[in-house]
Amino acid sequence: MNWTLEVVIVPVSDVDRAKDFYANKLGFHVDHDVVPSPGMRICQLTPPGSGCSIVIGAGGTVPKMEPGYLKGLQLVVPDLRRAHAELVERGVDVSDIQVLPGPPSAGDPLDNAGFVFFDDPDGNSWAIQQISNRA
Repeated sequence: MNWTLEVVIVPVSDVDRAKDFYANKLGFHVDHDVVPSPGMRICQLTPPGSGCSIVIGAGGTVPKMEPGYLKGLQLVVPDLRRAHAELVERGVDVSDIQVLPGPPSAGDPLDNAGFVFFDDPDGNSWAIQQISNRA
């Protein structure tokens, strides 16, 4: 049986600001942004090519977590240099490319070891790792 991770809830203080960041700065697709009842809003966004989405929202059944609570969310890209350049171009405050120590890769030294890091406007922290060829 396959078990897939489909949604991660990301706690934010301002849904509009977070939606703008994830959609316009990171390029996530807005799957839906609905108000199913008064005082409740659910906005689901998906990174390009991902099978897992994030949900930001307010009220109702959205779990109560402090904005900025999530640390270490991770995206994977096949070309970290390109991803880094796109984020810089879009105005994201992203770290320089870092190569973590470990055995050398047989090819691009960033493969499996290259990362960049950034926070969303609420302080939820993200990493982006390069994996261009899975074993």
